[in-house]
Amino acid sequence: QVQLVETGGGLVQAGGSLRLSCAGSGRAFSSSSYVMAWFRQAPGKQNERDFVASISRNGDSTYYTNSVKGRFTISRDSAKNTVYLQMDSLKPEDTAVYYCNAGQGSTSYYTPGYWGQGTQVTVSS
Repeated sequence: QVQLVETGGGLVQAGGSLRLSCAGSGRAFSSSSYVMAWFRQAPGKQNERDFVASISRNGDSTYYTNSVKGRFTISRDSAKNTVYLQMDSLKPEDTAVYYCNAGQGSTSYYTPGYWGQGTQVTVSS
């Protein structure tokens, strides 16, 4: 199966930065086989995970939700089976649990697949 482990969350002041990492492993996992994405679940939004960003299998294409464009950058290191989310100019409304996902489709028409356990990001005002 596929295992995804997110790290890098924490508490940061508004305007600050964080870098999330998602390491993939498992017998069936090869990062080049999946389009990778980040989602987030804001406080109070039970069972509702919002798309944040995605990156193509070879890393040459990315896609972002409008609210993070120009502030967040998704990247991947296939040799390390790791995907990153660099988050700059953070806002209190970015507070959420962030989830990594290994899926199919394209960056703009993404079909979620395997989920990680999530990492908490809290942005204070």
